[in-house]
Amino acid sequence: MVMPGDNVSITVELIAPIAMEEGLRFAIREGGRTVGAGVVAKIIASRSIVIGFLTKYKDTIMSLGLIGRKVGMTRVFTEDGASIPVTVLEVVPNRVTQIKTVASDGYTGLQVAYGTRRASRINKALTGHYAKTGSSAGAGIHEFPVANEVLANYIAGTNITVDIFQAGQLVDVTGTSMGKGFAGAIKRHHFKSNRASHGNSKSHNVPGSIGMAQDPGRVFPGKRMPGHLGATKVTTQNLEVVRVDAERNLLLIKGAIPGSKGGDVVVRSAIKAKATKAQGGSK
Repeated sequence: MVMPGDNVSITVELIAPIAMEEGLRFAIREGGRTVGAGVVAKIIASRSIVIGFLTKYKDTIMSLGLIGRKVGMTRVFTEDGASIPVTVLEVVPNRVTQIKTVASDGYTGLQVAYGTRRASRINKALTGHYAKTGSSAGAGIHEFPVANEVLANYIAGTNITVDIFQAGQLVDVTGTSMGKGFAGAIKRHHFKSNRASHGNSKSHNVPGSIGMAQDPGRVFPGKRMPGHLGATKVTTQNLEVVRVDAERNLLLIKGAIPGSKGGDVVVRSAIKAKATKAQGGSK
Protein backbone atom coordinates (compact mmCIF):
# COMPACT_ATOMS: atom_id res chain seq x y z
CA MET A 1 0.00 0.00 0.00
CA VAL A 2 1.28 3.47 -0.80
CA MET A 3 1.93 5.41 2.39
CA PRO A 4 2.19 9.17 3.01
CA GLY A 5 5.63 10.42 2.02
CA ASP A 6 6.00 8.11 -0.99
CA ASN A 7 6.21 9.40 -4.54
CA VAL A 8 2.48 8.86 -5.14
CA SER A 9 0.52 11.57 -3.38
CA ILE A 10 -2.36 10.74 -1.05
CA THR A 11 -5.12 13.33 -0.85
CA VAL A 12 -8.39 13.55 1.03
CA GLU A 13 -11.14 15.72 -0.38
CA LEU A 14 -14.66 16.49 0.77
CA ILE A 15 -17.25 15.76 -1.89
CA ALA A 16 -20.40 17.88 -2.18
CA PRO A 17 -21.98 17.39 1.25
CA ILE A 18 -25.06 15.26 1.63
CA ALA A 19 -27.86 16.43 3.93
CA MET A 20 -26.07 18.26 6.73
CA GLU A 21 -27.95 16.36 9.41
CA GLU A 22 -26.29 13.20 8.09
CA GLY A 23 -22.72 14.37 7.52
CA LEU A 24 -20.12 14.99 4.82
CA ARG A 25 -18.93 12.60 2.15
CA PHE A 26 -15.19 12.25 1.67
CA ALA A 27 -12.96 10.48 -0.85
CA ILE A 28 -9.40 9.22 -0.42
CA ARG A 29 -7.32 9.32 -3.59
CA GLU A 30 -3.87 7.93 -4.40
CA GLY A 31 -2.17 9.16 -7.55
CA GLY A 32 -5.44 10.38 -9.02
CA ARG A 33 -7.49 7.22 -8.41
CA THR A 34 -10.10 6.75 -5.70
CA VAL A 35 -9.05 4.10 -3.16
CA GLY A 36 -11.69 4.74 -0.52
CA ALA A 37 -14.66 6.86 0.39
CA GLY A 38 -17.12 7.26 3.22
CA VAL A 39 -19.14 9.65 5.33
CA VAL A 40 -17.87 11.69 8.27
CA ALA A 41 -20.53 12.52 10.84
CA LYS A 42 -21.72 16.09 11.18
CA ILE A 43 -19.33 17.84 13.59
CA ILE A 44 -18.66 21.41 14.57
CA ALA A 45 -15.30 21.85 12.88
CA SER A 46 -13.78 23.53 9.87
CA ARG A 47 -13.24 21.67 6.61
CA SER A 48 -9.47 21.88 7.12
CA ILE A 49 -9.75 20.09 10.49
CA VAL A 50 -11.87 17.32 8.95
CA ILE A 51 -9.45 16.85 6.05
CA GLY A 52 -6.44 16.89 8.37
CA PHE A 53 -7.96 14.23 10.63
CA LEU A 54 -8.93 11.96 7.74
CA THR A 55 -5.50 12.31 6.14
CA LYS A 56 -3.65 11.52 9.37
CA TYR A 57 -5.72 8.48 10.29
CA LYS A 58 -6.65 7.22 6.80
CA ASP A 59 -5.18 3.73 7.22
CA THR A 60 -6.93 2.96 10.51
CA ILE A 61 -10.24 4.64 9.69
CA MET A 62 -10.49 2.53 6.53
CA SER A 63 -9.44 -0.73 8.23
CA LEU A 64 -11.46 -3.87 8.87
CA GLY A 65 -12.79 -4.91 12.27
CA LEU A 66 -14.88 -7.58 13.97
CA ILE A 67 -18.04 -7.80 16.06
CA GLY A 68 -17.88 -10.12 19.04
CA ARG A 69 -19.69 -10.95 22.27
CA LYS A 70 -18.36 -10.07 25.70
CA VAL A 71 -18.00 -13.27 27.75
CA GLY A 72 -16.48 -11.80 30.90
CA MET A 73 -13.17 -11.08 32.60
CA THR A 74 -10.38 -13.32 33.81
CA ARG A 75 -6.61 -13.11 34.06
CA VAL A 76 -3.61 -14.62 32.34
CA PHE A 77 -0.03 -14.92 33.52
CA THR A 78 3.14 -13.94 31.72
CA GLU A 79 6.25 -16.12 31.69
CA ASP A 80 7.68 -14.18 34.64
CA GLY A 81 4.50 -14.68 36.68
CA ALA A 82 2.89 -11.25 36.24
CA SER A 83 -0.93 -11.27 36.32
CA ILE A 84 -2.73 -9.48 33.47
CA PRO A 85 -6.49 -8.78 33.72
CA VAL A 86 -8.18 -9.52 30.40
CA THR A 87 -11.65 -9.41 28.89
CA VAL A 88 -12.65 -12.48 26.88
CA LEU A 89 -14.50 -11.89 23.61
CA GLU A 90 -16.18 -14.70 21.69
CA VAL A 91 -16.14 -13.87 17.99
CA VAL A 92 -18.37 -16.05 15.84
CA PRO A 93 -16.83 -15.65 12.36
CA ASN A 94 -18.33 -12.56 10.72
CA ARG A 95 -19.81 -13.33 7.29
CA VAL A 96 -19.47 -10.87 4.41
CA THR A 97 -22.99 -10.21 3.14
CA GLN A 98 -22.34 -7.34 0.72
CA ILE A 99 -19.46 -5.55 -0.98
CA LYS A 100 -19.81 -1.76 -1.18
CA THR A 101 -17.96 -0.01 -4.01
CA VAL A 102 -17.62 3.57 -5.18
CA ALA A 103 -19.36 2.71 -8.45
CA SER A 104 -22.45 1.15 -6.86
CA ASP A 105 -22.72 2.89 -3.48
CA GLY A 106 -20.49 5.97 -3.60
CA TYR A 107 -18.03 4.60 -1.03
CA THR A 108 -16.08 1.44 -0.25
CA GLY A 109 -16.98 -0.90 2.57
CA LEU A 110 -17.78 -4.41 3.75
CA GLN A 111 -21.16 -5.32 5.19
CA VAL A 112 -20.94 -8.25 7.60
CA ALA A 113 -23.35 -10.40 9.59
CA TYR A 114 -22.29 -11.26 13.12
CA GLY A 115 -23.50 -13.66 15.79
CA THR A 116 -26.17 -16.30 15.26
CA ARG A 117 -29.96 -16.34 15.17
CA ARG A 118 -32.60 -18.89 14.27
CA ALA A 119 -33.75 -18.58 10.66
CA SER A 120 -37.37 -18.45 11.85
CA ARG A 121 -36.62 -15.16 13.64
CA ILE A 122 -35.46 -13.37 10.47
CA ASN A 123 -37.85 -11.34 8.32
CA LYS A 124 -38.26 -12.02 4.60
CA ALA A 125 -36.08 -9.11 3.49
CA LEU A 126 -33.08 -10.29 5.51
CA THR A 127 -33.76 -13.92 4.62
CA GLY A 128 -33.38 -13.05 0.94
CA HIS A 129 -30.35 -10.89 1.65
CA TYR A 130 -28.57 -13.76 3.43
CA ALA A 131 -29.62 -16.23 0.73
CA LYS A 132 -27.84 -14.22 -1.99
CA THR A 133 -24.48 -14.99 -0.41
CA GLY A 134 -25.34 -18.30 1.23
CA SER A 135 -24.58 -16.85 4.67
CA SER A 136 -26.22 -18.10 7.84
CA ALA A 137 -28.59 -15.78 9.69
CA GLY A 138 -26.89 -13.41 12.11
CA ALA A 139 -27.90 -11.48 15.19
CA GLY A 140 -27.32 -8.27 13.25
CA ILE A 141 -25.53 -6.53 10.39
CA HIS A 142 -22.65 -4.08 10.64
CA GLU A 143 -20.66 -2.17 8.05
CA PHE A 144 -16.95 -1.32 7.98
CA PRO A 145 -15.58 1.36 5.63
CA VAL A 146 -12.43 -0.11 4.08
CA ALA A 147 -9.97 0.74 1.32
CA ASN A 148 -9.99 -0.90 -2.12
CA GLU A 149 -6.97 -3.00 -1.18
CA VAL A 150 -9.02 -4.64 1.60
CA LEU A 151 -12.04 -5.20 -0.66
CA ALA A 152 -9.84 -7.16 -3.05
CA ASN A 153 -9.27 -9.82 -0.37
CA TYR A 154 -12.94 -10.65 0.20
CA ILE A 155 -16.01 -11.75 -1.71
CA ALA A 156 -19.59 -12.02 -0.52
CA GLY A 157 -20.04 -15.14 1.59
CA THR A 158 -16.49 -15.37 2.98
CA ASN A 159 -15.75 -15.40 6.70
CA ILE A 160 -13.75 -12.88 8.71
CA THR A 161 -12.13 -14.44 11.77
CA VAL A 162 -10.03 -13.33 14.73
CA ASP A 163 -6.92 -13.93 12.61
CA ILE A 164 -7.10 -10.34 11.37
CA PHE A 165 -5.70 -9.32 14.78
CA GLN A 166 -2.45 -10.38 16.41
CA ALA A 167 -1.09 -10.41 19.96
CA GLY A 168 0.38 -7.08 20.99
CA GLN A 169 -1.78 -5.06 18.60
CA LEU A 170 -3.64 -2.01 19.94
CA VAL A 171 -7.38 -1.86 19.28
CA ASP A 172 -10.40 0.35 19.96
CA VAL A 173 -13.46 -1.40 21.41
CA THR A 174 -16.96 0.08 21.06
CA GLY A 175 -19.96 -1.16 23.01
CA THR A 176 -23.06 -0.08 24.93
CA SER A 177 -22.22 0.87 28.50
CA MET A 178 -24.05 -0.70 31.45
CA GLY A 179 -27.33 1.06 32.23
CA LYS A 180 -27.45 2.49 35.76
CA GLY A 181 -30.97 3.89 35.68
CA PHE A 182 -31.90 7.34 37.00
CA ALA A 183 -28.99 9.00 38.79
CA GLY A 184 -28.38 12.31 40.50
CA ALA A 185 -26.03 14.97 39.20
CA ILE A 186 -23.25 14.01 41.61
CA LYS A 187 -23.08 10.40 40.46
CA ARG A 188 -23.91 11.17 36.83
CA HIS A 189 -21.58 14.15 36.30
CA HIS A 190 -19.10 13.75 39.19
CA PHE A 191 -20.18 16.93 40.94
CA LYS A 192 -18.81 17.66 44.42
CA SER A 193 -21.15 17.11 47.39
CA ASN A 194 -21.96 20.02 49.66
CA ARG A 195 -20.83 20.18 53.28
CA ALA A 196 -22.17 17.57 55.70
CA SER A 197 -22.51 20.13 58.51
CA HIS A 198 -21.19 23.63 59.35
CA GLY A 199 -24.45 25.38 58.61
CA ASN A 200 -25.71 23.02 55.89
CA SER A 201 -28.91 21.36 57.03
CA LYS A 202 -30.72 20.28 53.86
CA SER A 203 -28.57 20.69 50.74
CA HIS A 204 -26.05 17.85 50.92
CA ASN A 205 -26.44 15.90 47.68
CA VAL A 206 -28.03 18.40 45.31
CA PRO A 207 -26.59 20.01 42.15
CA GLY A 208 -27.15 23.60 43.27
CA SER A 209 -28.41 26.44 41.10
CA ILE A 210 -29.46 25.53 37.57
CA GLY A 211 -29.96 29.01 36.19
CA MET A 212 -30.42 32.71 36.82
CA ALA A 213 -33.40 34.96 37.47
CA GLN A 214 -36.04 36.49 35.23
CA ASP A 215 -33.36 37.18 32.64
CA PRO A 216 -32.93 34.82 30.77
CA GLY A 217 -35.81 33.11 32.60
CA ARG A 218 -34.96 29.63 31.40
CA VAL A 219 -32.51 26.77 31.86
CA PHE A 220 -29.90 26.67 29.12
CA PRO A 221 -29.84 23.55 26.91
CA GLY A 222 -27.11 21.10 27.86
CA LYS A 223 -27.20 21.97 31.57
CA ARG A 224 -25.84 18.99 33.49
CA MET A 225 -28.68 17.69 35.62
CA PRO A 226 -29.99 14.39 37.04
CA GLY A 227 -31.13 11.84 34.47
CA HIS A 228 -30.55 8.41 33.00
CA LEU A 229 -27.01 7.14 33.45
CA GLY A 230 -25.35 4.63 31.15
CA ALA A 231 -26.78 2.61 28.25
CA THR A 232 -24.90 4.78 25.75
CA LYS A 233 -22.38 4.07 23.00
CA VAL A 234 -18.86 4.13 24.48
CA THR A 235 -15.45 3.54 22.88
CA THR A 236 -12.37 2.55 24.88
CA GLN A 237 -9.19 3.29 22.96
CA ASN A 238 -5.73 1.76 22.78
CA LEU A 239 -6.39 -1.60 24.43
CA GLU A 240 -3.82 -4.33 23.86
CA VAL A 241 -4.67 -7.71 22.36
CA VAL A 242 -3.07 -10.21 24.75
CA ARG A 243 -3.98 -13.43 22.97
CA VAL A 244 -5.71 -14.60 19.78
CA ASP A 245 -7.29 -18.08 19.98
CA ALA A 246 -8.32 -18.91 16.42
CA GLU A 247 -9.37 -22.48 17.30
CA ARG A 248 -11.98 -21.34 19.81
CA ASN A 249 -12.74 -17.98 18.15
CA LEU A 250 -11.63 -16.01 21.22
CA LEU A 251 -9.93 -12.65 21.67
CA LEU A 252 -8.31 -11.76 24.99
CA ILE A 253 -8.00 -8.00 25.42
CA LYS A 254 -6.13 -6.36 28.27
CA GLY A 255 -8.32 -4.45 30.72
CA ALA A 256 -12.04 -3.74 30.84
CA ILE A 257 -14.27 -2.92 27.89
CA PRO A 258 -17.70 -1.25 27.77
CA GLY A 259 -20.90 -3.21 28.31
CA SER A 260 -22.38 -6.11 30.20
CA LYS A 261 -21.66 -9.80 29.78
CA GLY A 262 -23.27 -11.05 26.60
CA GLY A 263 -23.21 -7.63 24.95
CA ASP A 264 -22.03 -7.10 21.37
CA VAL A 265 -18.87 -5.03 20.85
CA VAL A 266 -16.99 -3.77 17.80
CA VAL A 267 -13.21 -4.26 17.73
CA ARG A 268 -11.08 -2.25 15.30
CA SER A 269 -7.45 -1.25 14.94
CA ALA A 270 -6.65 1.68 17.23
CA ILE A 271 -7.03 5.00 15.42
CA LYS A 272 -4.73 6.88 17.80
CA ALA A 273 -2.37 4.05 18.70
CA LYS A 274 0.27 4.97 21.26
CA ALA A 275 2.83 2.29 21.99
CA THR A 276 3.72 1.66 25.63
CA LYS A 277 7.30 1.37 26.86
CA ALA A 278 6.97 -2.43 26.82
CA GLN A 279 6.06 -2.17 23.12
CA GLY A 280 8.99 0.08 22.31
CA GLY A 281 7.20 3.40 22.69
CA SER A 282 7.73 6.35 25.01
CA LYS A 283 4.52 6.00 27.02
